[in-house]
Amino acid sequence: MDAALTAFLDRQAAVICGIDERLGAYADAVRDFVLGGGKRLRPAFAYWGARGAGLADSDELVACVSSLELLQASALMHDDLIDGSDTRRGAPSVHRRFAALHEAEGWSGRPAEFGSAAAILLGDLCLAWSDELFCSAGMPFAKVAAARGDFDLMRTEVSAGQYLDVLSEVRRDVSEATAAKVARYKSAKYTIERPLLIGASLAGAGERVRGHYSAIGLPLGEAFQLRDDVLGVFGDPAQTGKPAGDDLREGKHTFLIARASAAADPARRAVLDASLGDPDLDAEGVARLRAILMDTGALADTEQRIEALAAEAEAALEASRADVDPAALEVFAGLLVKAVKRDF
Repeated sequence: MDAALTAFLDRQAAVICGIDERLGAYADAVRDFVLGGGKRLRPAFAYWGARGAGLADSDELVACVSSLELLQASALMHDDLIDGSDTRRGAPSVHRRFAALHEAEGWSGRPAEFGSAAAILLGDLCLAWSDELFCSAGMPFAKVAAARGDFDLMRTEVSAGQYLDVLSEVRRDVSEATAAKVARYKSAKYTIERPLLIGASLAGAGERVRGHYSAIGLPLGEAFQLRDDVLGVFGDPAQTGKPAGDDLREGKHTFLIARASAAADPARRAVLDASLGDPDLDAEGVARLRAILMDTGALADTEQRIEALAAEAEAALEASRADVDPAALEVFAGLLVKAVKRDF
C-alpha cells in the first residue's frame, strides 16, 4: 500500500510542481502526512474484504483500496483544524505546519489564518485524490462501478458523523444515545464496515457475504472508536502522537464522558461540565477529570463495552466461516486485535 501511495503521490507532485515551483511545500505536506504514519486499517479491511469474497490479489486492487488512506488523510487534516490540534502522529498538524512556515518566511497577514487555509485546501485535495486513485488504479470499470455506491456513501456518512460530533459539543449533549450515533457514523461504519463492503463490491459478492461483513464491521468499528476515546484521555503521548488529555480539552462528548456524566454526583458533574472543552486545561485539570472518569466507573464501563463488542465481532467472524475465505478470516481476527487492543 505504501508503494502504491508513493507512486501516486509522486505523479501528483509532478503535476502540482509543474504548475508553479513554489508549490513544492504544498505537495511535500501531503506526502509527509500520508507516508509518515497511519495504521492503514481502512485499506486493509477493504483489501481483505475483497480477498475474502474471492477476488485475487493484484497491484490494481492494492492501489484501488489505498485510495481510502487519502480519504483518511483528508478527514484528519480537517479534524485537526476543527479541534485546534497541535500535533498528529508525533509531528505538527497540517495547519500548524503551514502557520510555522508563514511565520518563518515573514509573510504578511496572520500565520494562523494561512495555516487554516492550507489545511482546508490540502484536505480537499486529498479528498479529490482519493476519488481519482479509486477510479484510476486499473481495476475493471465494472468492478469499480459496483463499489461506487459504498465508496460514496462512506464519505457521506463520515461527514455526517463528524458534524454530529461537532454539534454534540456545542449543544453540550452528553447523552449516551448521541455518543453511540457519533461513534457509529464517524468511526464504526467509516473505519471497518464500509471498507469491508467496498471490498465485497469490488469482488462482486452477494448479500450473504455483505451481511456477514456488516455483522463483523459494526461492532468492531464501535469498539475501535471506544478504544480511541480511552486513548484520547488516558493514552501515552509517546504512543498516540498527541498530547495527553487532548480529547478533554477539545470537549469531545464520547461514550466515556456520557457514562461519567450519568453516574457522577452533583459535585463531580459540576467539575466535568466546567472543565470539559477548556482549551487551557493543564495537567492537574486533566488528572482531575481522569479521576472522575475512573471513580464514576465510566472507564470500567467503557472497557467492558469494548470487550462485549469485540466478542460480538468474533462471533460474527465464526458465523461467516462457510461463506468467507479462511485466509481473510484469519487476517480479520488479527486486525480485530490490532484495532481493539492497541495502545496508539
